[in-house]
Amino acid sequence: MLTRLAIRNIVLIEALELDFGRGLGVLTGETGAGKSILLDALGLVLGNRADSGLVRAGEDKASVTASFEFAALPSGISELLEDADIEIEEGEPLILRRQLKADGGSKAFVNDQSVSVALLREMAAHLVELHGQHDDRGLVNPRGHRALLDRFAGADAARVEDCWRKWRGTEDALAQARQALEDARADQDLLLAHLAELTALEPQAGEEARLAETRATMQKGEKLSGDLEELRHIWEGSDSPLAALRVAARKLDRIAPEHPLLAEALAALDRAVIEAGEAEEKLQHAAEALEHDPQALEAAETRLFDLRALARKHRCEVDELPVRMREFRKALESIEGGEAELDALEAAAKEAGQRYRAEAEALHANRVAAALRLDEAVARELVPLKLDAARFRTAVADLPEDRWGPHGMDSVEFLISTNPGADFAPLNKIASGGELSRFILALKVALAEQGGAATVIFDEIDRGVGGAVASAIGERLARLAADGQLLAVTHSPQVAARGRTHYMIAKSSEGTVTRTGVVLLDDAGRQEEIARMLSGAEVTPEARAQADRLLEKA
Repeated sequence: MLTRLAIRNIVLIEALELDFGRGLGVLTGETGAGKSILLDALGLVLGNRADSGLVRAGEDKASVTASFEFAALPSGISELLEDADIEIEEGEPLILRRQLKADGGSKAFVNDQSVSVALLREMAAHLVELHGQHDDRGLVNPRGHRALLDRFAGADAARVEDCWRKWRGTEDALAQARQALEDARADQDLLLAHLAELTALEPQAGEEARLAETRATMQKGEKLSGDLEELRHIWEGSDSPLAALRVAARKLDRIAPEHPLLAEALAALDRAVIEAGEAEEKLQHAAEALEHDPQALEAAETRLFDLRALARKHRCEVDELPVRMREFRKALESIEGGEAELDALEAAAKEAGQRYRAEAEALHANRVAAALRLDEAVARELVPLKLDAARFRTAVADLPEDRWGPHGMDSVEFLISTNPGADFAPLNKIASGGELSRFILALKVALAEQGGAATVIFDEIDRGVGGAVASAIGERLARLAADGQLLAVTHSPQVAARGRTHYMIAKSSEGTVTRTGVVLLDDAGRQEEIARMLSGAEVTPEARAQADRLLEKA
């Protein structure tokens, strides 16, 4: 609930701090005293459009701070805070603050953390429910009527929502499977051709690198073989170096015994013959090792080129071709198994749809029965509120199937007829300001057990009525506030007397400066203010006595 409202430099308010408690709080004051300023200030901190005209004349900026306390944070507020990454300790107040500059700029804060004005606006729906002369939110907004009726009916709308999610999920899966099967069938001939092409080639992972290495080795061997062939002609001829060395060795062998130096020369020549022989043997081995098959080289090059061409065709790397082959095979297999999968999904979607329809129809029946009870409950409240010629109806209408959703098959809207024989129409279309507020009050009383925002504010709900009607309004406001917090801006002494707390709004002037202030009245102050409301400018003893009777009765 709202526990404190601090206002700085808003229109005629220089500085003001108000503390609020549970129950019914009433705000009174003479016309023009500034009651609307309080509501404008509260609206500002709840995310209403920033109007630089709210800044007090001569000041650079204004601010409004609203503090709320809860036994447990409403789930809607908790979700918004979590999304905004704002943490609040248990028992810590929720503090909203709005700063407004004279040039029209504004800033918003939640517990001193900068936030968007949109977040304040979203929080406002869970914090304060305002009903005034030009109310276009809360109970007047048809978008919330269905949820209100469901709470009144005690309906478990979450079951319908769960069934809806499951139904849509199976329908989406079915649609995707159908599309995939259609796409696969459309490409079946192409898939078969691609798979046949890949199967014929049977690419292997890592094959490109192996083929490229083999090809490079064979190309290098081809070049070296030509060089070795030239060496072979030199080495193997009759005038080859080795043959010449051997001839020289034989000749030297015959004459070497003739002189020691020749023996040494022969030994060196023998070594040369041996080394040359070894060189000849190694050259032979190298020639054999580098010997290549031109057909093998051609085959390696052809396969490498074929693999690379196929990779370009499928826009992938050569090593990804085996993956492509498996994908094509799987796609073809899915066509074969697609029919069975579709049958299973169609059965699941049908079953989910039937379950949704059953739950939605049960919810519809619950809503229709609850609508009759709500209409009767509101009707009982209209006569005491001097709306005895009016009629209220909760319209539960079937929606076409394309508009079914997580909330069921119905639209729900609260309608009224203010005169006998007149057609029913939405609340805000035909009700005057005073009538609308009283209709809202009747609805709030009928829906009292269903909860709502933490704080409810009625702005001049008693406009244009008095006597027994005003007394009935006051009694109902007090009843609504018994287990919560309700604030009422009022001109009616009968309503004011019902307040648990009473705030008086007054203007004061000092020279050329006019200020608006708010005072929390004690018992004597309440008596005097209610007497003023009864008698006007001059408070008479009779008015005070009547004020006492109203307070005593309340």
